[in-house]
Parts: sequence; C-alpha cells; structure tokens
Amino acid sequence: MRPSFDIAALRMIVAGAELGSFARAAERMGRSQSAVSMQLKKLEQQTGKALFRRNGRGLAPTEAGEALLAYARRIIALNDEAAASLGTLPAATVRLGLPQDFVEDVLPEVILRFAKKWPLVQVEAHAGRNYGLWQEVESGRLDIAVAFATPGMQEQGMRLASMPLRWLGGRKLISAGAVPLVLFDQPCLFRQSALEALERHGPDWRIALTTPSLPGTWAALRSGLGVTARISHRLPAGVGDVRKKLGLPPLPRIDLRLFAGTALSPAAADLRDTLRAVVQAQLKMRV
Repeated sequence: MRPSFDIAALRMIVAGAELGSFARAAERMGRSQSAVSMQLKKLEQQTGKALFRRNGRGLAPTEAGEALLAYARRIIALNDEAAASLGTLPAATVRLGLPQDFVEDVLPEVILRFAKKWPLVQVEAHAGRNYGLWQEVESGRLDIAVAFATPGMQEQGMRLASMPLRWLGGRKLISAGAVPLVLFDQPCLFRQSALEALERHGPDWRIALTTPSLPGTWAALRSGLGVTARISHRLPAGVGDVRKKLGLPPLPRIDLRLFAGTALSPAAADLRDTLRAVVQAQLKMRV
C-alpha cells in the first residue's frame, strides 16, 4: 500500500528544516515536542529512511530528507492554493527569487500583473545575491528564480538573454596607480569574471571595497572609490563605462536564465510566465 503523507507532518518538517530545530518548529506550530517527534517518526516509517541527522546543535536533512522536503513544499503550496481558491484560506503563496539588478523595474511590474489574475495568492519575493538562487529552486525553497549564469557552464533553466559585462565607474574616479575595484564578496560571477580578465591582461589592480549590496556598489562608484564589472542595466546617474579611459581588458558575456521547479501549481506556473515576459520586455527596451 502506498503511503499517504499527513500534510500537517509535512508542514512540520518544512518548519523544522527552516528553523534548524524541531523544538522551535513545535513552538511555532503550537504543538508539543513529543507530538512533533511522533510525526517525524511516522514519516520515517512511511519512507523507510532517516530524514534528518544531527548537525552540531541543530538538525540537517539527509539526502532522503532533502528529496521529501522539496516535494513537501510543493504539496503544501498546492494545498494552500486550492484552499484559497475555495475561500477557506486568506492566501496561498508562491516564492520568487531574482538578483538585485531587477528589483526596481521587473519586480513591481511582475507583482502588478500577477495580482490582477491571482488576487488571493501572496508572492514571497527574495531579492538579493545571485549566488545560489537556482539551487534554492532545486531544493524547493523557491518556486521560480531568475539568475545570472556563465555561458556554457550552467545549462539548467531557460536562457532569457546573453548580456555583455561592462567596466563601470563614476565621473570622480582618479585613475592613477593600481585600478581600485569595488566587488561583491565571494562567491560572485561578476567578481570572478573581473579578476580573471585582469589576471590575464592586466593592468595592476587592488580591491578597494567588497560588499553584498548593489546600492552600496553604485554609491561607491559615484563617490569615485573604484570600478566594478556589472551589466549596464538601470545604471544610476554618474556611472558609466570606463574601460577605454582606464585601458581595462574586455569582459565576457553572461547569461540570464529562468529556473522553475517541477510540478508547479497553476499560480506558480503563471508567475513563471509573467516573470519571463516582463524580464524580456524590460531588457528589450534597454538594448
């Protein structure tokens, strides 16, 4: 007989994985720790596999646990979406990830279009570091994501565009001596591309600032603190291409790809299509 997973138990393991503790998950869900332990034990009996292991003071999912968590998030999302459509829940949730480059133009337009078709569905947007977004989709933590990828190295997902990288700097930049760099902290595809180009073809360089913030990067460039490698999407005033001025080497192109989980709910599938259309329209406007 095929196992029939209890959705309350699936919610519990998702909460436990996110919080790193089933004690905290029990507190969040208003259950006793013994009840939560019984739910986990039942799931492990149904699957015939250990789902979590000790990791220091916390818990980490096993390989089987990661697989079940990915399905659990999809099952919960679809369940909540169905309930919301029948008026028994205030909202279902779809989860979207995208780099900071597209927060000001792409994200508002996507939310506006999506809300007109799915007014009861909540969008949970994760706008931040590009690194790891597609892995978040693979693990089931995000339904859809747009992320940068190195051409030829990352073939997962759908390619939306191939974009040139530029050497960008501000008008106040002083170009004497080693080239000062403003870079995202590691790991970062833009940082990697910049350093590889400089190592191959010079000139001398030094790192002036590392930051995880795109607004912080633009502020540093405007102040003349250094230069960076980035796409030229929505450049702030006072920032432009400085490659010729500083004699910097050419940079490679970078892909922009769309990643989506399997077995998306109807709302998530529509969000995927909306995101793709908005991104492609915004990039076409700026070609």
